[in-house]
Amino acid sequence: MENNTIHIEVAYAKPEEQVIIPLEVPIGTTAEEAIEKSDILSKFPEIELNKIGIFSKLCKLNTQLRESDRVEIYRPLIADPKELRKQRAAQGKVMKKGGNV
Repeated sequence: MENNTIHIEVAYAKPEEQVIIPLEVPIGTTAEEAIEKSDILSKFPEIELNKIGIFSKLCKLNTQLRESDRVEIYRPLIADPKELRKQRAAQGKVMKKGGNV
């Protein structure tokens, strides 16, 4: 008898809480179907499926999953990383100029 299922995980993290839900799903299941089956959206109603990935690589909701994939649901960024780097660099220049006491 053939096994027509795969084992995957659905993961979501907030600063204060992380959840990983293991699932057994049929071969051919998409990331979106796995997220729905995990019931994670009812546990975290604030989730917006704008960005998801598999092991830190962005993917689309219609991506078919493979054995041992972990579907990760990403939260929106609070601040633009490029802008934060610019701000830190500017602060560093100011500190160097005024630091020779």
